[in-house]
Amino acid sequence: MKRVAAKFVPRLQSEDQRPNRLDVCCEMKDQLKTGPDFLYKIITGDESWCYGYNPETKQQSSQWKSASSLRPKKVRQVQSNVKTLLICFFDIKGLIHFEFVPQGQTVNQRFYLEVLKGFGDAVRRKRPKLWRSGEWLLHHDNAPACAALSVRQFLTKNGMTAASHPPYSPDLAPCDFFLFPRMKRDLKGKRFQNVEEVREKTTEALKTITLREFQNWFEQWKKPWDKCIDSQGEYFEGD
Repeated sequence: MKRVAAKFVPRLQSEDQRPNRLDVCCEMKDQLKTGPDFLYKIITGDESWCYGYNPETKQQSSQWKSASSLRPKKVRQVQSNVKTLLICFFDIKGLIHFEFVPQGQTVNQRFYLEVLKGFGDAVRRKRPKLWRSGEWLLHHDNAPACAALSVRQFLTKNGMTAASHPPYSPDLAPCDFFLFPRMKRDLKGKRFQNVEEVREKTTEALKTITLREFQNWFEQWKKPWDKCIDSQGEYFEGD
């Protein structure tokens, strides 16, 4: 026996949510088996806060020391009140569309509809073959704005098919376990004075992400599907 800390999860799942997570992962794997190019047809997106100061990770703040020297000390830091909300969409070939939410604006269905219009224009310009074929999927979460009736009607009207995604499942969303952590890695430990500087540095960090990284992320997306299936829909342990 050993004493362990509890694992933090987005939400304690109901009896219906576990089978839903399992079904979605099985469906994604089945589509991948049917069409090897399935990952090239998915465009995924989500939102995340970007801060004027985000504390370094323990690894980033580590220092070399000799066997006789004392362990370095560091004051605990907290996230800055200066922050801005980023909405970003990408696929296996890279970024497609991103924008920052105006200060004070709530991401409701009306605002998200405007975001989707800009996103649709970006897909037409940057992925014209994908747009003309209509054989692509928009993968986003189940937030109220995304799941609203007006948004679903807009997607149907404009030939945008939404991919299945179970609720409360950031462990199955590429934005949450790939893109945003990678983007924020370059921003941690740095201080920015205002929202404009946060947006500028965040944009620079996004543009440094390489094509190879996007391709690797999508290939690695298969691993969470397998882990979810192995755990029968439960939240699974990280590596």
